[in-house]
Amino acid sequence: MPKVDSSALRGIDRTLSESRRLQAKSHSIIPGGAHTYSKGDDQFPEQAPAFIARGKGCHVWDVDGNEFIEYGMGLRAVTLGHAFEPVVEAAHRQMLLGSNFTRPARIEVDYAEDLLGILKTADMVKFAKNGSDVTTAAVKLARAYTGRDIVAVCDDHPFFSVDDWFIGKTETNAGIPKVVQDLTVSFRYNDLTSVKELFSRYPKRIACLILEPATTEEPRDNFLRRAKQLCEENGSLFILDEMITGFRWHISGAQASYDVVPHLSTFGKAMGNGFAVAALTGQREFMRLGGLDHTQERVFLLSTTHGAETHALAAAWETLNIYRRCNVIERLYRQGDRLRVGINQCIARHKLAVQFEVLGRPCNLVYATNDVDGNPSQAFRTLFLQELIRGGIIAPSLVVSFSHSDQDIDRTIEVVDHALGVYAGALTDGVDKYLVGRSVKPVNRKYN
Repeated sequence: MPKVDSSALRGIDRTLSESRRLQAKSHSIIPGGAHTYSKGDDQFPEQAPAFIARGKGCHVWDVDGNEFIEYGMGLRAVTLGHAFEPVVEAAHRQMLLGSNFTRPARIEVDYAEDLLGILKTADMVKFAKNGSDVTTAAVKLARAYTGRDIVAVCDDHPFFSVDDWFIGKTETNAGIPKVVQDLTVSFRYNDLTSVKELFSRYPKRIACLILEPATTEEPRDNFLRRAKQLCEENGSLFILDEMITGFRWHISGAQASYDVVPHLSTFGKAMGNGFAVAALTGQREFMRLGGLDHTQERVFLLSTTHGAETHALAAAWETLNIYRRCNVIERLYRQGDRLRVGINQCIARHKLAVQFEVLGRPCNLVYATNDVDGNPSQAFRTLFLQELIRGGIIAPSLVVSFSHSDQDIDRTIEVVDHALGVYAGALTDGVDKYLVGRSVKPVNRKYN
């Protein structure tokens, strides 16, 4: 295993002057200092690099020139690697032809046809720019089709949309009328009884169930198919949000892994290797309500100026082609498994099985940080992040990309080993002795 430069482990000795200058400016002109909450300063230690200047593969350089290996990869959007040349070149070639016209472009039809051939469970697709667009469109379509108003979301899955129907049920619900909040109810993953109870409590009112196929917990006892069956028995739609699982679990989505056919599905993130593209897909019976070939009430489904920008679709199409040519998903599993095995060895060496845990599928690993009593701890999460950064690793999760080499993985394991050594010391001596500055905070909270 390659050795980490010992100077990187002695302390936070990198220059961060430009990061600090931009931080001060950003908070004065951008609410929160960032355009995505999970990229904000409150999600990282105080000594983290604040702004990234460029990336190549799985390596990034901040505005002060410091180099890091990155995990999470643009909130799981970059599966191949930063500035992945074939994808960038495909987008560039299309941009030279124009990126947005008064009428649709041919690529909208050609890519849609190819994508639907891969996904297999859907007949139609509508493109947009981000996940919130398409999940909200799915909910709207379900309400229109069923004539019902209540939406049931999985309480164990962290995020579905920035829009009121979801955010109204989180801690960060300021500005959302209670009448809207009350139209969203929740159930528990792998708990079919909780789904049945909702249908009993709100008879003929639930338009849809929306959930991820899986996160760190796998479906048990045919939960997904049985939940879909309950939807059909009660006249509701079954929606799978594959924003994360799509193009990681399986090239045809996690629904292919679990052999379930949703009524509607949403995709994004890994779909375009970082380019802004998302998709609502579904069966014709439901999707056609957003079209022109019916006599029912018109559904204003998705109409976005930039939703089908041709360069983003070209990037997405090339990404899909690379998945097919290069067995990308197999590599994600292989590299993720290499990382998990190595970190689990570190956990065992430091006797931290209760305090630190690697969770999820190898293609989408996350970690849990607990205190001495085994309770979830933001302070210990901050300490772990801090020590990774000391060693040149940025890892709010442990999500690998196609570009993570064996050398990158092995270097990361050694840095994690050091970080867990510090973690073990903090369990004995107190986390405040080791932590520089304040703790990170959950995104969804009532007050700052």
